[in-house]
Amino acid sequence: MQSQSTLTTATAAPWAADRTRTLTAALFAALLGTVIVWGVGFSHASVLHNAAHDVRHSNGFPCH
Repeated sequence: MQSQSTLTTATAAPWAADRTRTLTAALFAALLGTVIVWGVGFSHASVLHNAAHDVRHSNGFPCH
């Protein structure tokens, strides 16, 4: 019975690690996207703001 417990733990560990990496990557991507949309979109530098504004319009995303 102990061999089954060891086998289950050994096979579950790689799956848990892959899930953790996937969730970490998704969280990082969401954070990066938020920084790009809000940080650049509300930037006081007119070049950055205008570039973000034009990209939003070209993608069909209303911004005002």
